[in-house]
Amino acid sequence: MAKEETKTKVNEEEIKSEDKVALKDNSTEVKSDNIREEKPVREIKEEKAAIAYINSTSNNTFVHITDLSGNTISRISGGMVTKHSRLKADPTIAMFAAKKAAERAKDLGINALYVRIKGKTGAEFGVGPGAHSAVKSLEKEGFKIINVLDTTRVARGGPKKKGGRRGRRV
Repeated sequence: MAKEETKTKVNEEEIKSEDKVALKDNSTEVKSDNIREEKPVREIKEEKAAIAYINSTSNNTFVHITDLSGNTISRISGGMVTKHSRLKADPTIAMFAAKKAAERAKDLGINALYVRIKGKTGAEFGVGPGAHSAVKSLEKEGFKIINVLDTTRVARGGPKKKGGRRGRRV
């Protein structure tokens, strides 16, 4: 009889260890009898949002981060990152400018951004080459991008362009 009792105790211990499933949080959960020992608790971080204005033209890229009421947190341009004026609108320089602006915002606890992209007004202009790389680098820095909006102004007629009927003569 004593041998049978020890066998059953060992079998119960083996069954209990098999029923336990290791979770990612190093906590355990029991499958059998719908009894849960520990439930993993997920921490919900408070979302602190800001607005990132990216003004990207064919000559330069500006990254301006403000809080929701409009107070400036950081403002970096392509010219502040590089000393070569021909590289100010380059996507790589725009990426570094966005990274530099993001550091200051991270220090203040901001973890979500509304992004506003603006380019030069006109049919042949539009958003410059650095806008998309700036948004990508903001996302790589760990910000949650809530919304991306193109705020480039669209010309609807307006005053006559300079240069006369035949255009500017060079």
